[in-house]
Amino acid sequence: MPTDISAKTRLFTESVIREMTRRALKCGAVNLAQGFPDFAAPAEIKEAAKRAIDEEYNQYAITHGSPNFRRAIADKVRSYNGFPCDPDRNITVTCGATEAMIATMLAVINPGDEVIVFEPFYENYGPDVILAGATPRYVALRDPDFSIDRAELEAAFGPRTKAIVINTPHNPSGKVFTRTELETIAALCQRHDTLAITDEIYEHIIYGGARHISIASLKGMADRTITISGLSKTYSITGWRLAYAIASERITAAIRKVHDFLTVGAPHPLQEAGAVALRLPESFYAELTAMYERKRGALYTALTRAGLQCSNPDGAYYIVAEIGSLGFKDDFAVADFLLDEVGVAAVPGSSFYHRPELGHGKIRFTFSKSDETIAAAAERLSHLQEKLASRSKSGTR
Repeated sequence: MPTDISAKTRLFTESVIREMTRRALKCGAVNLAQGFPDFAAPAEIKEAAKRAIDEEYNQYAITHGSPNFRRAIADKVRSYNGFPCDPDRNITVTCGATEAMIATMLAVINPGDEVIVFEPFYENYGPDVILAGATPRYVALRDPDFSIDRAELEAAFGPRTKAIVINTPHNPSGKVFTRTELETIAALCQRHDTLAITDEIYEHIIYGGARHISIASLKGMADRTITISGLSKTYSITGWRLAYAIASERITAAIRKVHDFLTVGAPHPLQEAGAVALRLPESFYAELTAMYERKRGALYTALTRAGLQCSNPDGAYYIVAEIGSLGFKDDFAVADFLLDEVGVAAVPGSSFYHRPELGHGKIRFTFSKSDETIAAAAERLSHLQEKLASRSKSGTR
């Protein structure tokens, strides 16, 4: 076996999501695979970034975040997330939630630790745990509503459990963890002296009666939770790579050490613009929700009219469709067919599972796209059944 490559890299693959984007670009498919908007970011945020560049915020900020941006984050966390947050003691600004997660893992995990991860999961979590030297323990969110099996969750906790990863609102399912579910997790964390690492990047994208709750706001959890969020999804600026990790002063000091040597710091002018974003009025968030509710409805209608079974998510901007009845060997075959024959890119469901068989009957679409893009996808999906019939007639499998 070659020894010039780390053994860790043999335990995971490159991102399937980002690979689907590359394939979509290559063949001209409508990209409903990767969760980034293809419409304009808010004008006031873009103008703030231009101003910051002109005002010479062009050199390094303090490594763990510009004071202005950290103050804006702290104000937002206290008012929206509902737990104490000191801008100088509790916040580390990072290059995206991706860096926040790996910096957190490297800061708190030791080799031999175990980390609980719910599946389906955003595909970075497993590799993050492995890169940190820990062993992931997977707990399934149960079909059809992605509910927690309490007995399975309790059984996953043990003497080596260091942390549990919680993603709410959840990618890919759109599940929003309820207060009861979070209280169950919190009780187990306290019983087993376990940290909660939460990815709340979709915290403002919620629908209907759902409500976002940060587990750090629950009794006894502020000092044992690392809360990760950022600006990418809420403000449609995924390319800016602005996020943050919030933790106790002791854990924050460790995260800052790792962050300093991973990336040094996030872009300074964009941090100044990020402070403007976080201080937008409440009307912005109402309009955001209304926009995504409309897009959710449009994609749901297109998918169901195409003959796919799916349910509307309570949060985030993805729809998971059931594909078991389409007659393909697995989800990758369906994704290939959609890409090559229908002209729509989606993500195979098994890429969100440690146990691929749990995702073979699913595929994920995103509606974080312009109305025109969703309409173009809907038009192509309207031909799905005739293309399936043609495939069946030709005997292709």
